[in-house]
Amino acid sequence: MKIQKLWFTGEQLYIETTKGEIFSQCLRHYPRLRRASPRQRAVWKQSPEGLHWEAIDEDISFESFFYDDNDPLVVHAADTVTLPLP
Repeated sequence: MKIQKLWFTGEQLYIETTKGEIFSQCLRHYPRLRRASPRQRAVWKQSPEGLHWEAIDEDISFESFFYDDNDPLVVHAADTVTLPLP
């Protein structure tokens, strides 16, 4: 995947590929990136596996843009387990 544009809005990180595809990622997954200054966010590198921000030592894999659940704080009832009381 080759990134031609990367930007932030609110709690989201967006990337646009050279094919015109747009993907987003919730910043709640990445607290260092979430707290980073605009200047720190602006300096990133692309690797074959994903994106890297040297100043804050943060990495995001391209694979993570394809996860089913984009918001780490969402808990679905099907994902919970009820344990019997002792």
